[in-house]
Amino acid sequence: MWKIILLSTVQCLFLSAAQVFLKFAMNRVNDISYSWTLFRDLLSNWWLLASGLCMATATILWLYIIKHYDFSMVYPMISISYIFGMLAAIFIFREVVPPSRWLGVLLIMGGVVLVAK
Repeated sequence: MWKIILLSTVQCLFLSAAQVFLKFAMNRVNDISYSWTLFRDLLSNWWLLASGLCMATATILWLYIIKHYDFSMVYPMISISYIFGMLAAIFIFREVVPPSRWLGVLLIMGGVVLVAK
């Protein structure tokens, strides 16, 4: 049981990191228009590369998880990434997260605990 929780948590960390890096990458892109400038900006964006590497790592972990564990148990565990996303919003992006969003995340995590038992 602890192994799947650990694997899911690590997978969710990589998944959340990929989204944080993607946000950094998109903040560096000047304008989203179909032009050579956009492709140049994307191809020279190291944040986008970091996002892709984290997403690839998360995907490889996910492939291992769904091969070895019941899908009905592990799929809801992806919700752990909501916590990491909220923490990233607060500590990295300096956003104010209202209590209603925290309540929503807590309810989701309560469901994860029920599914994991």
